[in-house]
Amino acid sequence: MNKETKRAIYILIFGNFLICLGISLVIPVEPFIKKMYGYSTTDIGIMTSLYAFAQFIASPIIGRASDRIGRKSVIVCGLSLYMISEAIFALSNSLWLFDISRIIGGLSAAMFMPTSMAMAADLTDKKNRAKVIGWISAAFSGGLILGPGIGGMLANFSIKTPFWAAAVLGLLSMIFTLIFLVDEPVAKIPTTQKVNWHKFLTPMMIILFAMIFISSFGLQGFESIYSIYVNQVFKFSMATIALVLTLNGISSLFFQIVMFDWLTQKLGELRLIGICFLLGGVCTVWITQAHSHLEVIVATLIVFTAFDVLRPAITTLLTKTSQANQGLINGLNMSLTSVGNVVGPIMSGVLMDLNPHIPYVVVAIILFISFVITLIVQKFARSQVK
Repeated sequence: MNKETKRAIYILIFGNFLICLGISLVIPVEPFIKKMYGYSTTDIGIMTSLYAFAQFIASPIIGRASDRIGRKSVIVCGLSLYMISEAIFALSNSLWLFDISRIIGGLSAAMFMPTSMAMAADLTDKKNRAKVIGWISAAFSGGLILGPGIGGMLANFSIKTPFWAAAVLGLLSMIFTLIFLVDEPVAKIPTTQKVNWHKFLTPMMIILFAMIFISSFGLQGFESIYSIYVNQVFKFSMATIALVLTLNGISSLFFQIVMFDWLTQKLGELRLIGICFLLGGVCTVWITQAHSHLEVIVATLIVFTAFDVLRPAITTLLTKTSQANQGLINGLNMSLTSVGNVVGPIMSGVLMDLNPHIPYVVVAIILFISFVITLIVQKFARSQVK
């Protein structure tokens, strides 16, 4: 990669980190906002889900727009909306303003995240793409991991301080991106050609999109009730839960930054995806049958690591299926992720009211079915090569 390409990749990595930081900054202050303004848990739940809903609606539309008008303008607009969203949240004193802030935040994520992934695919060849997508995924994970901690520390000054800090960072990032990010050649983007959906949605593409939904659905179905589950079933303390999540953050960053490119080169994306589905399913069942805290912790780390490797592996394979329409591909990717992020926690919450083990049994079954589908796809791919 030349100097300009490397600089563009670094800007995209930082932007993804910043956006995901903004997503998770709200987590530690939610209880205080709820108490301060007298909101119900439903109010807070709706406020949180509006982000994912806006992202779900806008991602494929904006992804296609970036294929037509270029990536840089969409990315800069996304960072602008991010800054506005955080500033509105900091200024808000009523529920409707908090809700508007989260909707704008979802639109900013829909603009920046799939477009940055599409731009990374435009700027890299197939040999370097897995490495770069691994870095961007690590930035994504890093923002989500560090956000609650940073938000909690800044909230010691005021519950609005984290959002003022995020707004300032958004402004600086937007200015830096506007000045230093060089847009990709327009020739690489079909500006007028309509999408031929019959040719675009190949069987492989449909399967990969289904896997994107399953991975986000499975992760959120697993993660959303994890703290409640291990506390209720295994009597984990808050300190133990915090330790597990911290170890998961370290493991996630290690595998996405250090190991991901090596794993894709040694195994190939399809085989790696199959291994992740299998490990996730086996260790989810293991958790339900565990007899000690150590078993639960080890199994948990394997499940989280499998999911953290699975998503960038599917994304890398998706970007290789078509040279054109990268914005649309990554927009649909993000949209399906958002659906999984909404549906997964709802499913797990409802099933856990029936029996605490049922959600994890359902998640494990879905992962095992996905593993079998991956084997079938691998067999089909080998027959096509022959």
